[in-house]
Amino acid sequence: MASLPVLKYPHQILRTMSESVLKVDDGIRRIVNDMIETMYASPSCVGVAAPQVGYPLRIFVIDVSRKIGPKKNHGLLAMINPVLIYAEGEKITKEGCLSIPDFLGNVKRARNVIVRGLNPEGNEVEVLSQGLEAIAIQHEVDHLNGVLFIHRVSSLSSDLVRRKITYKDIKT
Repeated sequence: MASLPVLKYPHQILRTMSESVLKVDDGIRRIVNDMIETMYASPSCVGVAAPQVGYPLRIFVIDVSRKIGPKKNHGLLAMINPVLIYAEGEKITKEGCLSIPDFLGNVKRARNVIVRGLNPEGNEVEVLSQGLEAIAIQHEVDHLNGVLFIHRVSSLSSDLVRRKITYKDIKT
């Protein structure tokens, strides 16, 4: 496994619709493992989509279990060809992104979602998520569709703020 460099906005891959994975094989599993390593290499990160690391493929990984707060989540979740099949509720939350590291923005998302896709073994899975995990899933699916969180804020002038650097963000 290797931590991969993260593409930064305005890189063209980040604005491109990702391709479906036609076959889950060792090459795809290697990409998934590298994405997991990349996610865990950044302390504040809860998810990575394949386009962020240079692969225009419909793959994401998330793990919100490292964050403070309610622990109702699935832990590490890797999905290939994910499709949101249900969304309900509404919540505005402050989001950030490895590809736009200096900013946070207020984004309206569904509170609960169901996503269907393949796991790294190639088996179909369906996951019901809520809270931060549901938000992370929607954020990563947006990446697969070439949409960044800054495209979902109502007003760039009032809903986008410069990220404050905290002690935990500084690597020693």
